[in-house]
Order: sequence, then structure tokens, then C-alpha cells
Amino acid sequence: MKDWYNINFDQTDTPALIIDQDMVERNIQKAIDYAGGVDRLRPHVKTHKLLEVARLQMAAGIYKFKCATIPEAEMLGMAEAQDVLIAYPVQGPKIKRAIALMKKYPATHFSVLVDNMNTANQINEVAKKEERVVDVFIDLNNGQFRTGITLEQVPDLVTQCKQLAQLRIIGLHCYDGHIRMSSLEERTEACRSAFEPVQHLRIQLQKTLGRDLTLVAGGSPSFSVHRIYHDVECSPGTFIFWDQRYGEDYPELEFEKAAVLATRVISKLNEHTYCLDLGHKSVASEMPFPRATFLHDEAFQQIGHSEEHLVLKSTQADTLAAGELLLAHPYHICPTVALHDQVHVVKDGQIVDQWRVIARDRKITI
Repeated sequence: MKDWYNINFDQTDTPALIIDQDMVERNIQKAIDYAGGVDRLRPHVKTHKLLEVARLQMAAGIYKFKCATIPEAEMLGMAEAQDVLIAYPVQGPKIKRAIALMKKYPATHFSVLVDNMNTANQINEVAKKEERVVDVFIDLNNGQFRTGITLEQVPDLVTQCKQLAQLRIIGLHCYDGHIRMSSLEERTEACRSAFEPVQHLRIQLQKTLGRDLTLVAGGSPSFSVHRIYHDVECSPGTFIFWDQRYGEDYPELEFEKAAVLATRVISKLNEHTYCLDLGHKSVASEMPFPRATFLHDEAFQQIGHSEEHLVLKSTQADTLAAGELLLAHPYHICPTVALHDQVHVVKDGQIVDQWRVIARDRKITI
């Protein structure tokens, strides 16, 4: 385990997000190894949102990516990534923004999701005006019930989309984030069972369309199953930094927790109670306590959380002092990153740089 406290944080204002570049690079290589090579890996960039990390992934040979927002897609265009799937339904002005990306970053191949004819028709109309054919993935719902359509509805949608001159169906997207049980045996059984009809559907649609279809599936929890049993492009995202929750739930995935939060005691309320500057605006707070695990001998109870404050209670008296620095691994790293406009970068045990979290913004240029 990395001894984060050996790093000099004297000049680091808090709250702050720290990432270790060496650990990130090792996580990238582990993901490639788990997937069976870069051809089978399409990592999601929603966790890191960093141009520099995208470039580290590309330097390792990764050339296909998945993202959720137009800024994340533009960040990948800026990096000259080869292939980018915007895996979030583009609606309204986002349709024009997505096509504007295709025009501005011609070195990058962009594709989008479709799960209904209303959206398909709108994309087709905008693409027609721009004299462009847009590649699309059909978004499948095999149990997540967030976006996508049930498998029974897909053949009819594909038949209708075939009539649209500006759309070309190139693949299927199936995010199975509901398969997240800690037991690898249970997760494997659930993933294989849920995915069997998806594989049959791909075979059926390939006959209908007369071409092979790419199948993108699997976040970090199901990634370890898909890599063994299914012919898919795996799309984990959290692996890049990992976090406390996934580290506890999925011990068979040997990724390193490459990010920590630095915070300071801003007030000592009594001999057992302390307030830190790690509020809702600094660490993901959508889940119940705990929000983070502190790298400290004392196991603190987290008893209060508001916009700028996190209140801890200790069993031992006078454990902390006002102004003292604490480090913690967040339970949910993805939204935590989006709360910070920059990260402090550690290399060889020293803080060497700061990187802007460029894709946390709603807009970069488009």
C-alpha cells in the first residue's frame, strides 16, 4: 500500500484531490491485460475527465473510448483519439453539438446512441442538413432500466432506422451496471445469464443488416466477467483511479487506489469531535455514510456533512488537532473528480504538477 503521508503537502491548500501518476499508469496496463489487449478495451473517461490521463491511455496503446458528455467527447477530440462513442442519448441542441464535434475533429471518429425513432429522425434531419452520415449504436436495456430499450423492441427499431439515409447502425451498447454483487461467482452467473439473449440478438441483427456489429458492454463490476466469456469491447471507467467502494467489493480486480483527498481539521468541537473542510462540494455525497475512508490509525465515525463541512467523531480523546492534515480515499471517485477544477499530480513520491479537470465544464468550445 502506498504511504501517501510521505508526500509533502505543506503547500497544498485543502480540500484537494491528489492522483499518483505511477499508479494510474499501472492501472491502465492492468485494464489492458484484463481485457486481453487494446482491441477489446473501450474505457469510459467519465471518471477522470482529464486530457492528460486520456493521453496516458493513448500512450499505452488505447485508441477507442467511451464518454457521457459533449465536453468529454471534445476532450478526446483534442487528444486525437481514434474512436469515440458518446454513450449518452443526445437530445435537443446536443445533436447539433455532436455533429459539430465531428466537423471540428476529423481525426476522431464519433458515434452516438439511439434508442427510439424520434431521436433517430432528429439526428437524421440534422445530419442531412450537414451532408453527413452519422454512425449509431443501438442502446440496449438488459436490466439496468436507465436508458436503452428492451431487446424485444430492437428489431423493429433497426428496421425503421434502416430507412434513414443519414444513419448507419454499427453496433450495440449494453451497460449492465445493475450487475454489481460482490461475489464473483454470483456476478458471473448473473452476467452470463443476462447477456446470453444479447449475443443472440447481435447474430440476428447482423443477418438483418448484412454486416458485423460491435458490441460495447460492461462497466467495472461486470468487466471481469465479460473479458473472459463474451466477445465485446469492455468499457470500465472507475478502474483508472479506483475507489474505496470498488476496492472493498471487487478484491479480485487488483487495481490500485490512485487518488486521495487531502483535508484539514478546521475546528475542534470537543475532545472527540472535529470538523473538516471536506464538504458536499469536495467529495461525493449521494450515498450514505461513510463518504470516505481515512488513512489514519483511528477509525472515525462520520456524523455530519454539509456544503463545506464534514464532522467526525473519534473513540479516543484528543486524536486530532486544529489544522492537522488528513488523507482519505473517497467511496465514489467519479462524481468526486467532477467536484474539483484541478488535480494535484504525484510522480515518484512528489507533487510535480496540476492538471485541469477540463471535461467537468459543461462546454469547452462546442
